[in-house]
Amino acid sequence: MSKKSPGRLRWLAVWWLAGSLTALAGPPFATDDPEPVDYQHGEFYIASQHTETAGGWSGTAPHFELNYGVVPNVQLHLIAPLAYAAPSGGRTHYGYGDTELGVKFRFIQETEHLPQVGIFPLLEVPTGSEPDGLGSGQVQVFLPLWLQKSFGDWTIYGGGGYGINPGAGNEDWGFGGVVVQRQVMKNVLLGAEVYHRTTMATGGRGDTAFNLGTVIDFTGHQHLLFSAGRSIDGPTDFQVYVAYQFTFGPEFFHSLGNWSGHR
Repeated sequence: MSKKSPGRLRWLAVWWLAGSLTALAGPPFATDDPEPVDYQHGEFYIASQHTETAGGWSGTAPHFELNYGVVPNVQLHLIAPLAYAAPSGGRTHYGYGDTELGVKFRFIQETEHLPQVGIFPLLEVPTGSEPDGLGSGQVQVFLPLWLQKSFGDWTIYGGGGYGINPGAGNEDWGFGGVVVQRQVMKNVLLGAEVYHRTTMATGGRGDTAFNLGTVIDFTGHQHLLFSAGRSIDGPTDFQVYVAYQFTFGPEFFHSLGNWSGHR
């Protein structure tokens, strides 16, 4: 396996910082929750996220996310990103990034005294161009455990996991985070997040960061998600996530069938 130059490592670090947020994201935050999509229901996102460091900008513009409840307490997950890498003083590249696949499984239901608990293993398939800074060039795995507890209009969730990150100059990494959010209006949710991720590259830095975010429900099926933040101690100067979310249930497929039948 060929060695990467220090300049090359800085370039890839720009992508890793943004790409890892894609891998972890529990929209609109980096920290996820254990709650899967309901059985025979789904979520579709058109989203974009951007990260600025001293090394430049990177992110997705846009990425497409699909979650679907295949059986009770089990959700299938897919992210298909169009990614970019714009290193400082270097050439900007844009194209298809690494594909993300996952399965969320909730194995403990929330009760009056206990939180709900679930796992959400994620697989990053190296479909993006490593030379252009659009992918890692390696199969990556993230193995998290998430917990969540609600108290009236308040919800707290978080947890952490271990990332397997093979390749020259790469290091396996750990993540831990917590989100506190409140339903402030019938259609508006506000939240705040703090998380820490250890370094993903040899000689790199860990990142302790925060995000403030909101979810606004336009209708029962259409939603806007937004968050923004930066490092408290780390390399992220700025990060932002914005998405349109469409949620659907079995009636959506019935309506499609009725529409096609009347054509």
